[in-house]
Amino acid sequence: QVQLVESGGGLVQPGGSLRLSCLASGMAFGLYVMGWYRQAPGKQRELVASMSTGGTPNYADSLQGRFAISRDNAKKTVYLQMNNLKPEDTAVYYCNARGSLSGLDFWGKGTLISVSS
Repeated sequence: QVQLVESGGGLVQPGGSLRLSCLASGMAFGLYVMGWYRQAPGKQRELVASMSTGGTPNYADSLQGRFAISRDNAKKTVYLQMNNLKPEDTAVYYCNARGSLSGLDFWGKGTLISVSS
C-alpha cells in the first residue's frame, strides 16, 4: 500500500523559511516523479515543483528562486525548501507521486502552511 506522509508545515512569519518533507512507503520510489502541489482557500490545486526520476527539477514560474525541491532516493523522501515566504504562499501543501512507467498517481493528505505576522 502506497503511503505519502508530509511533515514540516506550520505557522511562519513573512520572510521566513520552512522545509517540507514527504516520506514515501510501499512503492519503488526511484521510479516515481515526485512533486509538491498546493491549494489555497477557494483556489484550485496548483503545481509548486516536481522532480523527475533522474533528479531534474521543474518549478512553477512564479516560485522559482524561492523554492527548491530535492529528493533522497535512499530515504524515499522528497523535500521542499521554501524561503522568503509570503502571505500568498498560505495553503495546504500536498506531496504527489506519479509513476514514470505506470502513470499511477498517489497523494499525501497534505500539510498546512500559514504565512502571517
